[in-house]
Amino acid sequence: MQIDVDYPDRATERDILLATTGVAVRESPAVFTAEDLIAAQRTVRRMPVGEKVVELILDLVRACRPGEPEAGKSVTDSVAWGPGPRAAQALMLTVRARALLQGRLAPSAEDVLAMAGPVLSHRMALSFAARARGEDLASLIDGVARGITRAEAA
Repeated sequence: MQIDVDYPDRATERDILLATTGVAVRESPAVFTAEDLIAAQRTVRRMPVGEKVVELILDLVRACRPGEPEAGKSVTDSVAWGPGPRAAQALMLTVRARALLQGRLAPSAEDVLAMAGPVLSHRMALSFAARARGEDLASLIDGVARGITRAEAA
C-alpha cells in the first residue's frame, strides 16, 4: 500500500529531532509478538468475503488497466501501466483487515472504496501526458471506483 504521510508540525518535528539524535536510545514497546502477528494474518485470510465484494474488487482492478474492455476513456487516456493480479490480492486482504479492525466479520463495498486508493496507487502509473495535464492517481482511482459502485447499484 502507499500511504502518504504529511510533514509533522513544528512541535512534533522538534520532539522527533530531540528523541532521535541524543545519547539515550528510546525503545519502542512491542505491540505484537511474532506469534500474535501470524495469528492476525491467519484470521484475516479466514474471513469470508461475499461474492459482490469479490466481483467489485475484480471490476475495479480490471477497470484501472489500459487496454482492458472494462477500462474507460479516462484510464485509457491517462494510465501508462495498470494494476496486476497482485493488486487484487492486496485489495482483498486489506478490505478484510479493515473490516476486522472496525469490528465487522466480513468486508463491504465501503471497505473496497476506502482501500482502493492506498492499494492501487502503489501499483499503477499515470502517463507523462496525464501528469503534464495535472492529473493525479488518487482522483482517477476515486472516479473509477465510484463509477463502478454506481453501475453496480443501478
